[in-house]
Amino acid sequence: MNGAESLVTTLIDQGVDICFANPGTSEMHFLSALENPRMKSVLCLYEGVCTGAADGWYRMKDKPASTLLHLGPGLANGLSNIHNAKRASSAMVNIVGEHSASHLKYDPPLTSDIEGLARPLSHWVRRAESSTSIAWDTVTAVAKASEHPGQIATLILPGDTAWKDAGQAITPAPTTPVRKAPDGARIDAIAQVLRSGEPALIILANKGTRGRALELAGQVAAGTGCRLGTQFFTARIERGAGRVPLERIPYAVAQGAAFLQGFKHLITVETKEPVAFFSYPDKPSLLKAPGTIVHELCAADEDSTIAFEMLVDALGLGATAPILQQRFETAPPSGALNPQSIAYALAAALPDHAILVDESLTTGRETMGYTMGARPHDLINNMGGSIGYGTPVATGAALACPDRRTVCMVGDGSAMYTIQSLWTQAREGLPVTTIIFANNQYAILKAEYANMGAGTPGPQAMAMIDIDRPTIDWVAMAKSMGVPGVQVDSAEGLYQAMVRSAQEPGPSLIEVKLY
Repeated sequence: MNGAESLVTTLIDQGVDICFANPGTSEMHFLSALENPRMKSVLCLYEGVCTGAADGWYRMKDKPASTLLHLGPGLANGLSNIHNAKRASSAMVNIVGEHSASHLKYDPPLTSDIEGLARPLSHWVRRAESSTSIAWDTVTAVAKASEHPGQIATLILPGDTAWKDAGQAITPAPTTPVRKAPDGARIDAIAQVLRSGEPALIILANKGTRGRALELAGQVAAGTGCRLGTQFFTARIERGAGRVPLERIPYAVAQGAAFLQGFKHLITVETKEPVAFFSYPDKPSLLKAPGTIVHELCAADEDSTIAFEMLVDALGLGATAPILQQRFETAPPSGALNPQSIAYALAAALPDHAILVDESLTTGRETMGYTMGARPHDLINNMGGSIGYGTPVATGAALACPDRRTVCMVGDGSAMYTIQSLWTQAREGLPVTTIIFANNQYAILKAEYANMGAGTPGPQAMAMIDIDRPTIDWVAMAKSMGVPGVQVDSAEGLYQAMVRSAQEPGPSLIEVKLY
């Protein structure tokens, strides 16, 4: 057994059984080790797709995937979606190939400071020193990644470490990460706040927006009259009919501040208080009203389910039924395409237990409120703000849950960053519907130009915002990668295309032509 085989075997033994790979020469022994039948290997044509897919896998599986990246430049190509994963508290184990130690001294062309590239966006970085220790390095990497909240672990694999003999790898059994309980005094203090009757909003994030934690939050809301909300972007929410409804704090500073204006107390769960996404001239960074008090119910590294169990007990609400969202049947829309008619089409066509990945930025920003009563589904957002996350995350989510339909809504500007995802979806036969909103511009930047007080954009500024001339043919692009596509220009056309796509076993693309 060589070092690469030891690494792959150890990954599998520790519960990491998928690798999103874009290999190069230095990683050929690792590539050979991926022949292990217990490891699923997925080829991605760009490293940002590898890291984004690993993010999507974790969001649906709650266990890390591995990536294989080629030297420093390969890691650099993947950093944008590593940033998004880190912000979403998604775990992953990055394996980054490196020149052999004997070759590095000659400064070959692909030499770079891999540690320097990795450290700002990794919680743990290590360079494997020998083939005989690689198994223990891998155990440590997986253990670190599997902590709560999820962590980014980066293991650098020099070529000679991969090809030299590793002996017989002996690794410990995987351990279940221990999640901390919050302090009881803190829970009692928040229970007192909720008993006071003063207006309070509980802001949930990460593991708090789904499962048992969300159900318990619904009991607290039902019993105390407090409201439940989320930041505008969240890693994953279980929403729709039969789920506890969560209000979404608006994105824009003025609307976000207005939404929070009436609350005396903000209670955070695995998140911090609401902050504006960007700084703007003469606008605040913090969205809370003056005099609003922020309380931490559950820190990012604590267990929100335990926190809510303690809070329910402190409030004596164990027998209280949670508030649940009623099902609203939405009639298929007709007529022109706009955020409202698009939301109606989505609400009417979304299949049961779909996974909805939203990177629609401008077009989809106002649509989520209209889908609260849709069929039960999971919503995934971009926590880090670096665009090009949507189609890779949808790819990883679909691999994690192949029995569910994944719907990815993405603007045309964002889609161009990682459109290679379609090729992987076709190769793997993944049930993904990609909806591209084609307005031939970075529409969000036109709004932000005004928000920043930069004046009226001139022709050169507009040329840097428009992505027309030439117009991108998304249906042809999809076809070239093996994904069937259709163009629609009406609300009924979008609804019908979504219904048809949900009946297909593999991927499809819908180009929504906006004028």
